[in-house]
Amino acid sequence: MKGSRLLLCLCSVSCWLNLMPAAGNKIFRFGPCRVSMSMAEIRSGFTAIKANIQARDPVRTLSILSHPHSLHKVKSSDRCCIIHHLFNFYVDKVFKHCKTEDSFINRKISSIANSFLSVKRKLEQCLNVTSAAMKSLGELDILLDWMEKS
Repeated sequence: MKGSRLLLCLCSVSCWLNLMPAAGNKIFRFGPCRVSMSMAEIRSGFTAIKANIQARDPVRTLSILSHPHSLHKVKSSDRCCIIHHLFNFYVDKVFKHCKTEDSFINRKISSIANSFLSVKRKLEQCLNVTSAAMKSLGELDILLDWMEKS
């Protein structure tokens, strides 16, 4: 009897600790997904390298994420899927190709990449992949229209 109570107590504490954000972390809601992450840590790392990275941008007249029909207009129900795809893109494509001759900048990029990888893994646990795939395929015409207008 005592053993089962102790086991129940330990399981409860373990579940509670897994749901609590780590020190400095905040829980973000992206539609049905909830993810704990340290936005302050990511912002701090990015702020330290922003000017250097943006100075290296060969196309300064175009902004992908600030277009009026991009992130700010995403429906709440679609945010989990969108953020999952964006984090996949950043982890799989962006961070792998952002190496500089400056070791300080490379360390900051690596730190941000590790934070994104952690969030990406958390998102994979809450994301319904079949639903996300159907959503993405169902909206293929939006991508095709955008490509034709470009």
